[in-house]
Amino acid sequence: MDGTRLHQLLLDKWGYSYDVQLRRTQGKIFVQVMWRYLEQVSFPMTEAEYFEHLDAVATYLRGWGAVAQVQNYIEQTRERPRLGKAVSIPIELGERASEWILEQF
Repeated sequence: MDGTRLHQLLLDKWGYSYDVQLRRTQGKIFVQVMWRYLEQVSFPMTEAEYFEHLDAVATYLRGWGAVAQVQNYIEQTRERPRLGKAVSIPIELGERASEWILEQF
């Protein structure tokens, strides 16, 4: 997966270019699909910055072996991002969790 594929996944599911963030909380890592999206006038990134950001997120997902987890979650969830409420996707890192929890992203 790359940023373009991640973007297409978001468009196919929800019809908007939602912001995607990585969050670490209580020793767990989540991919959060935020309520802000590229098509909004107030969106804080340019289109180029947005795709660069998605590429960076996709690089982490590939490194964690979590591409299928995220893709399946997005395809199957009935949740949708809405103001103040992100769609949180827990990432299961298994035995390698300690390697990544120490990393800052």
